Amino acid sequence: MEKHQKLVLAIAVLASFVAFLDGSVINVALPAITRDLGGGITTQQWVVDAYLITLGSLILVAGSLSDVYGRIVVLRTGLIGFGAASLLCALAPAAEILIIARGVQGVAGALLVPSSLAIILSNFRGAAQAKAIGQWTGFTSAAFILGPLLGGLFVDLASWRLVLAINVLPIVVTLYLLAVLKQKDERQKGVAIDYPGAVLGVLGVGLPVFALIEQGNYGWGSPLIFLSMGLGVVAFVAFLRREQVAKQPMVPLALFRVRNFAWGNLTTTFVYAAISLGGFLLAVFLQQVAGYPATLAGLSTLPVTIISILLSGRIGGLAGRYGPRAFMTVGPIITATGFFLFTFTGAKADYWTQILPGVILFGFGMTITVAPLTSAILGAIDQRQAGIGSAINNAVSRVAGLVAIAFVALIVGPQFGVAGFQRGVLVTAVLLLLGGVTSWIGIRNPAKETPPVDSAAD
Repeated sequence: MEKHQKLVLAIAVLASFVAFLDGSVINVALPAITRDLGGGITTQQWVVDAYLITLGSLILVAGSLSDVYGRIVVLRTGLIGFGAASLLCALAPAAEILIIARGVQGVAGALLVPSSLAIILSNFRGAAQAKAIGQWTGFTSAAFILGPLLGGLFVDLASWRLVLAINVLPIVVTLYLLAVLKQKDERQKGVAIDYPGAVLGVLGVGLPVFALIEQGNYGWGSPLIFLSMGLGVVAFVAFLRREQVAKQPMVPLALFRVRNFAWGNLTTTFVYAAISLGGFLLAVFLQQVAGYPATLAGLSTLPVTIISILLSGRIGGLAGRYGPRAFMTVGPIITATGFFLFTFTGAKADYWTQILPGVILFGFGMTITVAPLTSAILGAIDQRQAGIGSAINNAVSRVAGLVAIAFVALIVGPQFGVAGFQRGVLVTAVLLLLGGVTSWIGIRNPAKETPPVDSAAD
């Protein structure tokens, strides 16, 4: 790997690390936040979903912004905005202010992930690209899992507020590396941003999620709830229609006629809904029900991080050589088995016998899944569409996660106890099994290149 490519990979990893870390670091801090600022499970859901709603609904717009203004410019803007929003979160005096600040974080986060992955795709080719994507997914997945550990340490040793300010240091380092890179930005001429589509997309995602979270407080008979759900569904249908007729759509629906892209995103929906739901439930259960300190709750998933860092690059290389189908089928099934084991967990939740076995299977399963999944989706489309393809896939994963979190109250009930946790992890396991099944049915390994014939031998 050339020095320039190493620098590009470091920037992409750090920029995405920030967004992924913030998506998971918050989970272990939720009990402390509600103790300090008030509110129950609804507040906890909103602290998570305010970030995911803006991230998931605006990440598509970020693809267009990258084309108009350049990937480096958008990436730098996202980093600065994310840092500022993180400080606002850390200083929030009330739950409502924290939720708003989390929404602003999501806006900035939407600028980070697709742009960071797109610069990998534009600087790597062939097998090197598959390996780079594997390394990227390994470190970003590690951020998703490492978050609870770091969050737990800050909650127990200092304050939950430091959990939300943790991003500032990697942001400063990434901005410095961008200055060192000095890469010429790429801008496409004649590209316009689909603002009507952006508005419809935000409403189509945000309103139904609002209804799902707040129905526990108001009931489905409340006009606020059923009107939000109805208008949201109408907006989402209108969004799909808009994307069909727009000259420059945010979501080129023709991409979904590409088999691996379409089926890969369906698998993404099931897998990332499961990861978000399972991660949320495990972090809250270990503290609120099993009585773990925040640090121990975070440490409980450390094996997942270690496995991901050690094996993701290797798995990415193997998937590039043998194709992604088998990895994408077996990985979610292994992960599902891990979450199924959690259904035998009692109120005391002995770590060595009831938590660790499931966590280890979680680590191996997700490491086997994530890099091949990303490669299958982005490898199926033209490299010129890599930016929008990455944005779509990340939007699918974030929206799947936020919808899963929105269903938490319906799954676990108003009081989060052992029975609710067991129901939740069982739903998680089922979602993962569906991810494995859809991969086996829909994903096809790319045809192996035929070596050129040596005419001199004739």
